[in-house]
Amino acid sequence: MFRIPQILAFLLLLNAFFLVSRMPAEAGYAHFIYDARSGRVLASENADVPNHPASLTKMMTLYLTFEALRDGRLGWDQEIVMTPNAARKIPSKLGVPAGRTITVREAVLGMVVRSANDAAAAMADHLAGSEERFGQMMTKRARALGMTRTVFRNASGLPDDAQVTTARDMAMLALALIRDFPQEYQLFSLKNMEFRGKRLRGHNNLMYRYPGMDGIKTGFINASGYNIASAVNIDGRRVIGVVLGGKTARKRDDRMAELLDQYVPGSGAGSGGLVAFELQKRPGAGAVPLPFATPRKEITLANPSAAAAVASLGATSSEPVGPFWRIQIAAAGSRDAASAMLEKALPLLSDGFGRVAPSVESYADGGKEYFRARFVGFADQNAAIRACSVLQTKSISCFVVR
Repeated sequence: MFRIPQILAFLLLLNAFFLVSRMPAEAGYAHFIYDARSGRVLASENADVPNHPASLTKMMTLYLTFEALRDGRLGWDQEIVMTPNAARKIPSKLGVPAGRTITVREAVLGMVVRSANDAAAAMADHLAGSEERFGQMMTKRARALGMTRTVFRNASGLPDDAQVTTARDMAMLALALIRDFPQEYQLFSLKNMEFRGKRLRGHNNLMYRYPGMDGIKTGFINASGYNIASAVNIDGRRVIGVVLGGKTARKRDDRMAELLDQYVPGSGAGSGGLVAFELQKRPGAGAVPLPFATPRKEITLANPSAAAAVASLGATSSEPVGPFWRIQIAAAGSRDAASAMLEKALPLLSDGFGRVAPSVESYADGGKEYFRARFVGFADQNAAIRACSVLQTKSISCFVVR
């Protein structure tokens, strides 16, 4: 039997629990910096600790939008309705009343430049019928890209306790945008946009002052702190960085600049750096998929003008037909080690994927030779994605490359 003092103590504890659960989540700091060409993680701190993505969420909304444009399900001049759900979103927003329309081009630029929450929600409602279903689509695509610790619930990044990501996952998403949509990615370098007689300025102040930076997105909500995903291309060397949980926008930008200054000029990882192609394990979990893909092509951008970038929106990126898709499961310090990884994974891909073959490809980095373990010969991107999903269900890390 409980005595009255014990009951009172329990009630006080229960009340304290509910008070804490209603408090906004306090952002934790994290960063992740890596060289996309060599696959080396240059700096990493709390890279797999969950946090809220804030407006970095729109990177995935844009990924799915670009995908729909490529597949012909959207057109740049197509009009979409500003739904009541979208019109209710708090700023930053385009401010179009419910029932009116915006073009896909306006929605894309609104998300890229202004981080417009109403444009993101309108796109979600158009593509999926509701923002909730679009969140499910976003999460499914995140899994296909190897973002195992990300859950999306809305298209904009506005507060939702269940919407979480990690610095590593956001870096993988940045790489996917650069790799899969190189033409559309150039929009992330725009400084401003014209919208119905008004000039709207972007939020990514660091991009405007850091040499070689050509994207990609900033974000903030109280629960996350100040976030940024950045990409720089200096002399053909592509480096992607993510900083989450900055105390102020300026401190976040300065921290990103400090990390890039430290690692971009150098040729190797600093102290404490991790090698991205090692199959690393978390206690009680499978292998962590790590981004170390080479982009589909090297993209040298010089912050193209708004007019030039917008003029290119009418063209849709095309996908070559042929067995050019492959998946990479790891890289290793010896050919034998890479071959052993492929031998272990090959039986899982024996059915339904055509004439797929293992391949060990060597490359040099920092005076050392490494060996990529890949499966080649997939007829299209979907087949490669399906194969990668099969491997991931067996705790084998992988990602799709051209």
